[in-house]
Amino acid sequence: MNNNAVVEKIVDYIETHINEDLPLGKIANALNYSKFYIARIFAEETKCTVYKYIQGRRLTLAAQKLVETEQPIVEIAFEAHYESQQAFTLAFKQLYECTPNIYRKNGVFYPKQSKICMMNLFTGYSFMYYLAGGKLAA
Repeated sequence: MNNNAVVEKIVDYIETHINEDLPLGKIANALNYSKFYIARIFAEETKCTVYKYIQGRRLTLAAQKLVETEQPIVEIAFEAHYESQQAFTLAFKQLYECTPNIYRKNGVFYPKQSKICMMNLFTGYSFMYYLAGGKLAA
């Protein structure tokens, strides 16, 4: 199996289980690979660690909930697997450059970490890595 296919399997597993605890060992066991192999292949192919990808996806999903629901920020923080609202706010601010409260008030969802899609192009294998950049007007 080529590296792109392995990364696709990892991403699919993460996306399916994003609301669960996702230590590297659990992902590796589920896919029958070593955690060292998964960490290496994922980082080589995506230029991102598995942990950072999971964190970015969870924060992006949290940003969507902030805009689309009136769910309390503390509940969104716990659903995103943060131990406290303060830890969530710090991580959110690092990624989105504003607090969750300000982001909610702006009312515009802007995904920062979309799903990584590995795709087979006619000229060979390539990958599409979506990490939206730019700044929000906050």
